[in-house]
Amino acid sequence: MPTAPASDQQRLLDIQALDSEALQATHRRTSLPALASIAELEEREKALHDDLVARTTEVSDLRREVTKAEDDVQSIRDRSDRDAARLQSGQGTPKDLQALQSEIEALAKRRSDLEDVELDAMERLEAAEAALAEVKAEIDEIHTRLEVLAAERDAAFAEIDGELARLASERAPLLEGFDQGLLDLYEKLRASHEGVGAAALLAGQCSGCHVKIDNGTLASIATMPDDTVLRCEECGRILIRET
Repeated sequence: MPTAPASDQQRLLDIQALDSEALQATHRRTSLPALASIAELEEREKALHDDLVARTTEVSDLRREVTKAEDDVQSIRDRSDRDAARLQSGQGTPKDLQALQSEIEALAKRRSDLEDVELDAMERLEAAEAALAEVKAEIDEIHTRLEVLAAERDAAFAEIDGELARLASERAPLLEGFDQGLLDLYEKLRASHEGVGAAALLAGQCSGCHVKIDNGTLASIATMPDDTVLRCEECGRILIRET
C-alpha cells in the first residue's frame, strides 16, 4: 500500500471539507432559480422577435394596401367630380350628357365598392397594429423582468464568488509541504467520486459511502502503520483513520 505522512492524511480531511463546501457553492452558482427564469424569458423573447418581424411586415403591407385603396377612392371621386361639373355646365349634345350621367352612376357604384375595400383594409390594419403593439409591450415587459433577474443573478454570483475565494484562500495554506502523491490520488478520486476523494473512518464505517467495514478488516487496519494510505474496499475513496 502507498504511504503518506499521517499528519497530511489528517489535513486531507480539512481539504476535503473545504472542497465539499466549494462544490456546493459551485452547484448553487449553476442552479440559481434566476438562471432558469432568464433562460425561459430569453427563449420567449426570441420567439416574440420572430413574431415581431412577422407583425411588422403585416402592418407595413396593410398600410400600403390602405394607401392604395385611399388613392383608388380619391381617383374615382375626382373623376366623378369632373363629370358632375361637366354635366352641370350643360355643355355637349344630349347624347354626351346622357353618357356622362351613366358614367357618374357607374362611378358611384365603383366608389362604393372601393370604399368597402378601403374600410376592410383599414379594419385589418387596425387589428394588425393592435397585435403588433401587444407584441412590443410583452417584449418591453420581458426586458424589464430580465434586468431585475440579471441584477439578482449578479448579486448571487458576487456572493458565491466571494465564498469560493475565501475557501480557496483557506485551502492554499493546507497544501504547503503536502505529500504530492497523496494529493494526486485525492484529486483523481475526487474527480471520479462526485467531489469526495477522502472520507473519515468513523465508528467502523466509511463516511463517504456509509458502508460498514467488517471486523476482520478493521482489525487488520489497526495493525497498519499510521502512514499507510487506506482505501475503502467498497467505494475506493481514501480512508482517514480517527486520531
